Amino acid sequence: MRIIAGARKGRILAAPPGTTTRPTADRVRQALFDMLLHAPWGGPDLLTNARVLDAFAGTGALGLEALSRGAEHATFFENDRAALSALRTNIAGCKWEDRSKVIPRDVTKPTRAPAPCSLLFLDPPYRQDLPARTLAALHAQGWIAPGAIAVIETAAQEPLPLLEKNADGTTRLPETAPVSEDEETPPPPAYAGTLLAERRHGAARLTVWQL
Repeated sequence: MRIIAGARKGRILAAPPGTTTRPTADRVRQALFDMLLHAPWGGPDLLTNARVLDAFAGTGALGLEALSRGAEHATFFENDRAALSALRTNIAGCKWEDRSKVIPRDVTKPTRAPAPCSLLFLDPPYRQDLPARTLAALHAQGWIAPGAIAVIETAAQEPLPLLEKNADGTTRLPETAPVSEDEETPPPPAYAGTLLAERRHGAARLTVWQL
């Protein structure tokens, strides 16, 4: 695993042993950042001097890739001990201690933000309905700038992680898989945004939202 492009292009990134952490593959990060840079709603200004939040950061590959491509600062939330060790190793290896902050706690219970972030990456454990709850918690603590862009990775077969906003500002419920009579219908996501893009990569789905 390595940084794909920018100031630290080719830098090898450490990853913890085992399967607890699921790093985003190089080819998926390449496709994601190509989309961020070239989509009609994206472009170089999306990354240049941006404040980035990498939730469920793991190795920090997404936040570090953003720094390499021109972001000003990245905050990393992670609470797994092995992942934290790899994350800190990667930040030090890139010599970006002055442009990074590691917060070793559950991102669904964040501290108050020193400044809002305009680009957020969420790669949580699959099938635990974490993206919307996490964004609601981050919003309450001032982490999300108006109009921020969020990139969310979920399992390909999961429903969309956020409520979709209509043009008139109302929201529409996501399609969900049918449930049997003895099952409860899952509650709708707790946060809304405008869906900008959706891409599937094997068992994963990336969705990009304007918040």
